[in-house]
Amino acid sequence: MAHTKFVHSFLEDSAQRYPDKDAFFVNNRWYTFAYIERHANQLARFLIDLGVRKGDRVAFYIENSVEYVITYYAILKIGAITVALNTEATAMNVDYILQDCDVQNLIVGQKFYKRLQSLIEKDYLTHFIVWNSGKLKNESSNPKIKSLPEACQSFPSELIHRRIIDLDVASIVYTSGSTGQPRGATLTHLNIVTNTRSIVDYLELTADDRIMVVLPFYYIYGKSLLNTHFFVGGSVVVDNRFMFPNVVLKTMQEQKVTGFSGVPSTFTILLHRSNVRKMQFDSLRYVTQAGGAMAPAVQKEVAQVFAPAKLFIMYGATEASARLSYLDPEELPRKWGSIGKGIPNVDLFIADANGNRLPPETQGEIVARGANIMLGYWNHPEETRKVLKHGLYYTGDLGVMDEEGFIYVVGRSKDMIKIGGNRASAKEIEDALYEHPQVADAAVIGVADDTLGEAPKAFVVLKDRESSNMEETLRNFLAKRLASYKIPKYFEFRENLPKNKSGKIQKLKLVEEEKQKQ
Repeated sequence: MAHTKFVHSFLEDSAQRYPDKDAFFVNNRWYTFAYIERHANQLARFLIDLGVRKGDRVAFYIENSVEYVITYYAILKIGAITVALNTEATAMNVDYILQDCDVQNLIVGQKFYKRLQSLIEKDYLTHFIVWNSGKLKNESSNPKIKSLPEACQSFPSELIHRRIIDLDVASIVYTSGSTGQPRGATLTHLNIVTNTRSIVDYLELTADDRIMVVLPFYYIYGKSLLNTHFFVGGSVVVDNRFMFPNVVLKTMQEQKVTGFSGVPSTFTILLHRSNVRKMQFDSLRYVTQAGGAMAPAVQKEVAQVFAPAKLFIMYGATEASARLSYLDPEELPRKWGSIGKGIPNVDLFIADANGNRLPPETQGEIVARGANIMLGYWNHPEETRKVLKHGLYYTGDLGVMDEEGFIYVVGRSKDMIKIGGNRASAKEIEDALYEHPQVADAAVIGVADDTLGEAPKAFVVLKDRESSNMEETLRNFLAKRLASYKIPKYFEFRENLPKNKSGKIQKLKLVEEEKQKQ
């Protein structure tokens, strides 16, 4: 384990040390490390046979499943670059990403075949590979379409040796950009391995740990749960039924999980829509929270409900391979609301615009440096220059550090909305609204929401004031253009929006109005 340099080594090393150990649980079935390793090697050889080379981007649109895990590590084994796609994204969203990073091979889960079917005829796509167990026989005449696992079953399952170095790119993870279109954070093997080691270190993870995963693996936080546990030979338990939280809690009990991870909305749902207070989790050792600020009052409730399991409050970013800071559970009673201090091997502090450290209790931008920071945004040098400067990563979050070095987030400098575990650009939602012929003016802000933490609210001025039922019309219109979580939860139709003398919409006034309503 000490010599692990590459992300796929997490699987390979654990398969060598613990071949017959239960590694991954989903749909009432356990899969061993040896099973996943064998199938990942076969898929890797199949991809080589299709012409996939080192450095090629291979995208996949698969829900949390053993197929996802096999696909993820198989791509890495051949030195190719993983592009995991948000399974709530529309075909239009996916089309943009595939072209942005020049993807020629797309792997799709069976249940999403119809949603992305329109992409098959795209000229840039060489192969459209479906995990379907031979259920798409009618489409087999199209040479672009390949069926898994059948297509790779005849390939050898022995370990593949490809020469790569840890500075090679492992993953491009797309995150919503402040300019509207998503950008791909380019992460090397070194970035991800470094971050994985640090998380394993402060959570004290071992081969005896079992994590309950309800977060999607395409999301950087979800991906880190998979990587950290496979790194130590631990186990991953997946349950995709979080709409029924009691079912997930029962799985946690039955599978004796030692860890649980969520974003603020995950815990809000558990506290208000489940039997969590009446249930015992005898094996649970720790709980982690990241993906946006969780109110101190909620932190206290979560800590109390899950005690004696320890609550780790964490902070991070896609651009940092996941994690930047954590608050030691022992400090929680003294430092409610803090994101703690930088994780091992990360320098995290408050800086001014020129990268100078600011003294305690002085507001500035939260910045970081460390081997986990991305190379930049794929294909977007201008966007990269905005966040990587003075040898630092500028998070876009405003913060202060107290006299003891603990950091507190006080706001965001970017026009971003954190919806549950997802980030959305207000501009992207506004741009989509403006595409509707009836919309004259639009502004989108994040408003406090009991379930999501923050939800998008749209303020809209219509060209035709007499238009009826416009909220439903706009929702249906946006559903074809935006991932479901980006569609505003609330709409307010107005005669006009507050503007300054130059005609720019004054969003801060809208934000203040909403705060006064609470």
